[in-house]
Amino acid sequence: MRAAVLCGLGSWTPPDVITNEQLVRGLNIPDEWIRKRTGIVRRHAASPGMATSELAVEAGQRALKSAGLEAVDALILATTTPDRPCPATAPEVASRLGLGSIAAFDVAAVCTGFIYALANGAGLVAAGIADVVLVIGAEVLTGIVNPSDMTTRALFGDGAGAAVLRAGSPGELGAIGPFTLGSDGCGADLITVPAGGSRRPYRRDDGDEPGRYLIMQGQHVYRRALEVMTQSSAHVLELAGWPISEVDWLVCHQANRRILSAVAARLGIHPDRCLTNIDEVGNTSAASIPLALAHGAASGALRTGDRIVLTGFGGGLTWGSTVLRWPEIVCRS
Repeated sequence: MRAAVLCGLGSWTPPDVITNEQLVRGLNIPDEWIRKRTGIVRRHAASPGMATSELAVEAGQRALKSAGLEAVDALILATTTPDRPCPATAPEVASRLGLGSIAAFDVAAVCTGFIYALANGAGLVAAGIADVVLVIGAEVLTGIVNPSDMTTRALFGDGAGAAVLRAGSPGELGAIGPFTLGSDGCGADLITVPAGGSRRPYRRDDGDEPGRYLIMQGQHVYRRALEVMTQSSAHVLELAGWPISEVDWLVCHQANRRILSAVAARLGIHPDRCLTNIDEVGNTSAASIPLALAHGAASGALRTGDRIVLTGFGGGLTWGSTVLRWPEIVCRS
């Protein structure tokens, strides 16, 4: 049997940083308000004109260097903020990485995007369609948050993380899977950018169309995220045959610290085993899980052989989880 094995990891965040103090200046909102509600202290922001593809290329280069490879058979880009509505951004990223005419496509599953992209990559490997796949999660979310909506503006940041998967065997360290994936389109309006698609296209006279900004119904999202990430994680552990007591790290999509702590508590995982970096980068949607893994690798928290659960929840609604045992790997950031 062929399995997809993690063999490279890279990350990149734009150099510009927005602290809570900068964000709330003149708004009569204390820094403590953001910290208490989200756990976020600062977030990175792309400079004006910087596109998602640029972040993806930076992270992709580092992941390839980590894996010691210069070529792959496919590239999958998870993003909510593509460079354009058409075409997909992945082919341009592949071209700029010098990867030639490989298969390249985008995955749009918002904050679950990286899990969905990993599943796609693992499927390509398992089917024998590809031997090596580069999976990237990249976002420029600061471009779609409303400057006057502190709820979303305080949450989201920009960044990119990438992983290289190679063909291997299920028993190897770094083997990805099994997966659980799900969706519920009845909750599509809970996390949405209303305008810009065929349902509500932009018009010439729209001006600063408010529908172009991300809208999120926070309390509803909190309840659903807590419910489905807990269920999805428990299910994937059952499929993997891992008892909760053997889990070394829970790596959730970095939505906000309250959700991360609540999911860990419901699963019976000690909060100290919940890997987080949301205080430094904020919510980076499809980039958040690889950025968290990169943080864990760089800090030395993740050790060879550790049993890790990855889980995410995002717009769509979508959710998913997978597992792996941490391989010997050098992360490039």
